[in-house]
Amino acid sequence: MAAIRIVDVTDEASFGLVPPCADPRFDHRTCDYWEDADRGSKSSRPGWLKASDTSGQLASRKPSLADNPFAPVERKAFNPFAPAEDRPRFADPFADEDEAPIDNPFAPRRQARPSVAGDAPRKLQMLGRGLAVFGSYAKAMLVDEEPVGYVQFGPLSAYPRALRLRELYPQLPESPLPAVITCIATVAESRHQRYALGLVEAVCEDLAARGFAAIEAYPEAGADPDATSAATPEFWLRARFTLVIDDERFPVLRRELD
Repeated sequence: MAAIRIVDVTDEASFGLVPPCADPRFDHRTCDYWEDADRGSKSSRPGWLKASDTSGQLASRKPSLADNPFAPVERKAFNPFAPAEDRPRFADPFADEDEAPIDNPFAPRRQARPSVAGDAPRKLQMLGRGLAVFGSYAKAMLVDEEPVGYVQFGPLSAYPRALRLRELYPQLPESPLPAVITCIATVAESRHQRYALGLVEAVCEDLAARGFAAIEAYPEAGADPDATSAATPEFWLRARFTLVIDDERFPVLRRELD
């Protein structure tokens, strides 16, 4: 019996397990189609797979409201107890000279939050944006230690193209906001073995444990299976999703989480 293992993509080692697309014109490892609603592309861009000193902005920035899966999509949070930016911070008299000051010298030191290195491949930095708040944004499936599948998911706020598509349908529930699965794919040699369905189940269990009540997917009706990473409406129906928007171009499927 084949040994199946599902790995969260959180660092360069796990990022290296992402399998290639069935069509070499596309690449999960360089796709920013869902992250960039205006200029995003699914095309293969080998240059993006190299470490870069200039692409670290996504990974090095502080967590923001957009990283919070439970925050309103376009509303800036206000914390009345947060120190003002221009207010001096406490200095720790016991700190080393090269250590940054902390907010309260009497509080325990904050543990380092998980993050992706600033010189990591650009796509890995995108997948690492929410590590400190949300957790992983992708999983890879291995069968007998060979990568066969990939799934990308996360809070709706992480994917501007999903937000834009969802705005087409005001009848969709706004509260609580769903998580989304933007990409699901298996290598051509592993088709029809239910691996993709297994990945979807793993994501649904994961997201339910993180507190989400529902998950949505936005497939491309009539698309070539090798040219889309969003699968087909028929696939999502097999994955126990319900067709909630029956549109010939942009259908929406949704699954309530237990």
